[in-house]
Amino acid sequence: MGHVSGYILYSERNKVGEFETRESGTVTADRNGAFESIWADLQGVPFEQGYVDAGGIATRYLRAGSAGKPGLVFLHGTGGHAEAYVRNLAAHAPHFDTYAIDMLGHGYTGKPDYDYEIPRYVDHLAGFLDAVGIDRVSLSGESLGGWVAGAFAVAHPDRVDRLVLNTAGADMVNPKALAALRASTAAAVEDPSWERVRTRLEWLMHTDSDVHDDLVASRQAIYSRPEMKDGVTRILCLHTPEARRRFAVKPEEWATITAPTLVLWTSHDPTAAVDVGETLAGMIPGAEFVVMQDCGHWPQFEDADTFNRIHVDFLLGRD
Repeated sequence: MGHVSGYILYSERNKVGEFETRESGTVTADRNGAFESIWADLQGVPFEQGYVDAGGIATRYLRAGSAGKPGLVFLHGTGGHAEAYVRNLAAHAPHFDTYAIDMLGHGYTGKPDYDYEIPRYVDHLAGFLDAVGIDRVSLSGESLGGWVAGAFAVAHPDRVDRLVLNTAGADMVNPKALAALRASTAAAVEDPSWERVRTRLEWLMHTDSDVHDDLVASRQAIYSRPEMKDGVTRILCLHTPEARRRFAVKPEEWATITAPTLVLWTSHDPTAAVDVGETLAGMIPGAEFVVMQDCGHWPQFEDADTFNRIHVDFLLGRD
């Protein structure tokens, strides 16, 4: 692929136009009448859901692929969960022992009684890798997950094969977007109504119709769990400018990363403009930079075909 700073990769779906949706009760269908659901994304995919003890924390994962293949872990964003990657497991399983996890304090993973600061996430990820027997891993993180992946690569360079930073978070998020994310996440957990949860998910997407009902229901079930009321406060401890500056990966730390790195941004990311992603790529030696068009904060879900092609090619070292 080479260094592609400033290169714009047009999405596959632009060739056929935007999806159109129709509503019938609680059923969402695309313009061809196909029902969209998390299960439909996983149908026919050999995968498992399970839990491991990661340093004393029960940690939920979705897994596809098999032991013996190179390890790959997907890390979601703030308030997210493993289902953020249901459209990516099938494409990566032939090549990697692929995991999407619920990060510390998120989803159905345990919620210990302390603030979830970046060193805690890094330690939890190390515990997860130890628990599943992966010594070296490729990491792909979106938003908060990208922040954690980058911090992990700095702290444990010997454990990272390749690194993908997908609309990565930290001090790169503009203060207005940070406040909006904090407010919408807290509101959706405080009152996990259908409307509030959908609004929180629509904030992630460039096109609202990418938020289908099954995705809303999946997140609503998580946000309705009693332990999320305290958990969200611990999750959002990073969502102030002061905390972002305190725990940000510093320019001199980005410069120490030796793993081949792909910085993947989007044309309509709600947290930071394209030039922010390009600046990040410029701080990491040899990093590649790609922009996906007509996506927001979840390109791996919004345009999975394009994302999967870019992502697999990079992880396999294809030009």
